Amino acid sequence: MGHIVLLGMNHKTAAVELRERLALVCSNQANPIHLFPYLKHVEELFFLSTCNRVEILFTCLSYNEAVQEVKALLRTHLGSPSISAAQLDASFYIHKDEQAIRHIFRVSSSLDSMVVGEPQILGQIKSAYRETIQYRTVGVILNRLIHKAFSVAKRVRSSTMIGSYAVSISYAAVELARKIFGELSDKKVMVIGAGEMAELAAEHFLAQGVPHMAIANRTTERAVEMARRFKAETVPFESILDVLKDMDIVLTSTGSPLPLLKYQDIKSRMRQRRNKPLFFIDIAVPRDVEQKVNEIDNVYLYDIDDLQGVIELNRAERQKEAERAEHIILEETVKFRDWLRTLDVVPTIIALREKAEAIRQNEIRKTLSQLPGLADRERQAIEILTESIVSKLLHDPILFLKKKAGRDSKQLFVDYAQQLFNLSDGSSPSSSALTQIYANVKKQNKFAKK
Repeated sequence: MGHIVLLGMNHKTAAVELRERLALVCSNQANPIHLFPYLKHVEELFFLSTCNRVEILFTCLSYNEAVQEVKALLRTHLGSPSISAAQLDASFYIHKDEQAIRHIFRVSSSLDSMVVGEPQILGQIKSAYRETIQYRTVGVILNRLIHKAFSVAKRVRSSTMIGSYAVSISYAAVELARKIFGELSDKKVMVIGAGEMAELAAEHFLAQGVPHMAIANRTTERAVEMARRFKAETVPFESILDVLKDMDIVLTSTGSPLPLLKYQDIKSRMRQRRNKPLFFIDIAVPRDVEQKVNEIDNVYLYDIDDLQGVIELNRAERQKEAERAEHIILEETVKFRDWLRTLDVVPTIIALREKAEAIRQNEIRKTLSQLPGLADRERQAIEILTESIVSKLLHDPILFLKKKAGRDSKQLFVDYAQQLFNLSDGSSPSSSALTQIYANVKKQNKFAKK
């Protein structure tokens, strides 16, 4: 029986410097996808590289030889005085068979991510899969496994609320605004600052359907660049207070050492708004908005400490949802394992069908040669009749073999079936289905890139 193996490193096992180096080398000098034809012991291969993980998922018939071959490839290109082979090996984790299946399901469902429940990883897996299709490095096993990973991730998303709780400051800020207003599709938002957290917040606001967004930043070029990306307009930094009368939500995230928005400035401008509610979400450290602003009627201020409390609560809720997701993944892992086991009876079922069809065709020829006057319609009726008889006769033995495929003693039933129907051609009747599948797939893949 062949094996499914996953070898990789992630944010839990390797420092970011090593992950970056491995990702860079795999993208350029030693991309496993490009070097697939030279991996003699690897039958199918899938490669995933993100900012937090580098993983190689592959199938093989000889486990030890294939693992050493993949490791040797990486050591060759990563070896340097600063990174020893021992250090590299200590950073790798290896999962085999069921553990590998479960791992890829957990990764696709974002249970193994640095931020549990984040949605980006599934898109990254789909992108990596498209490259493997382009280079034809996946076959029967990994094709089905990766597609199953997609459906498992979808089931986890639809059956749990693992992605419903904000666990990043920027996301939590936008979720807070959505909870306050219910809908953001008719609200005006001003984002002050153009750093990473402000950019992420703008991205989340856009995803929530905010139609009017303004960007203000000390560096005009950066504000223009960000506004173009998020379909927003720009506001001169010195005009921030003047446009407050038109805004519903103001999110601030600058590096200013002193508050930008002060109590007296905000209070004087609330008259222009006719006391229409104004919400400030201050995610800057030091804070951009004076705390006293919260005392103004119809002005509501939330700072990063308020959001941290929400995040901690949400993180606990996500963990509860993750436990539900783990049960789904365990169930799907067992189903995929059972499908793998059925592959061992496939060659016998195919041989049984081929022998029955050969007998049918032979007997049809004999019969029709003695009935030269039959019309085409009558010949077709005989074809349909004999096909139906063969199909019904084979139904029970084939169903029996499929049911026994999940048992440890399946090979015994395969041997009996081959002897009973005289299917053995003198070669070993116990050859694995994976061996036969890989013999064809490997040959096709190896020569596809030459």
